[in-house]
Amino acid sequence: MEQASSRRAEGSAEARAAATRAQAARVPHQLRPGDEVRERAAATGATRGEHTHSEPPIPRPRIREDTAAGCPVEDGRPVVQRASVRGQILDALRTALVRGELEPGEVYSGPALAERFGVSATPVREAMQQLALEGAVEVVPNRGFRVVVRGARELAELAEIRALIEVPVMLRLARTVPAERWAELRPLAEATTRAASSGCRATYAESDRAFHRAVLALAGNEQLLRIADDLHRRAQWPLVEAPSFRGRADLLADAAEHTALLDALAAQDLTVVQSLVREHFTGSC
Repeated sequence: MEQASSRRAEGSAEARAAATRAQAARVPHQLRPGDEVRERAAATGATRGEHTHSEPPIPRPRIREDTAAGCPVEDGRPVVQRASVRGQILDALRTALVRGELEPGEVYSGPALAERFGVSATPVREAMQQLALEGAVEVVPNRGFRVVVRGARELAELAEIRALIEVPVMLRLARTVPAERWAELRPLAEATTRAASSGCRATYAESDRAFHRAVLALAGNEQLLRIADDLHRRAQWPLVEAPSFRGRADLLADAAEHTALLDALAAQDLTVVQSLVREHFTGSC
């Protein structure tokens, strides 16, 4: 009799469990308090308190060759591939900084920039956080990111630091690296001249960094490369007191110093190497 009662109790428990599972199947999702608000925020890409109004307009590129800057641009919303979205957005924002499209002192929100690139706000915010670590922008709570205002003094300080780090390295390389190794870098120097001829500041900035990285790579010091590249990138951001675009002639003069530097390094002319490097940093593009 006791066994029969036990079997009836187990049967009732199983029936209640089955009923519970059936009820759960009929209700696919139960929102917890606050879920609806979070879901709407995720769908719109908005962050609490982050405003998108009253922002300076961000220039939208057009399909033509910009005759003033010489930079090829596209019409409407730039197409961004889904792979490595954050990295592509970071590169695009760095280019916008160099070209002066993101104006010093102005605040830009994640959703506004995301709309420009046709992506969600998340990779844009991640890219802007990286730029904040690099010192290009600063976080403005509940608003977005402000482009840092830079002056001539900061550029001079960067030139001094770069010289303190790189001049001794260049002099050591001049004494130890054979001439044929310097000849191998001439295509990179020529690439900077072609980039300068385009008149596009952003194109030249990338080729300029590639040349300097290749020279310093001969030292075999990865930490040196990272620090030097970061300082170099900072030196390329436009000054607030000066026009954001340097003319083609300025870029060509800067590029010519690369070939002269290779000649001095191959000839082991330490005096010319030191002079060229310091002057190049002072007038860095």
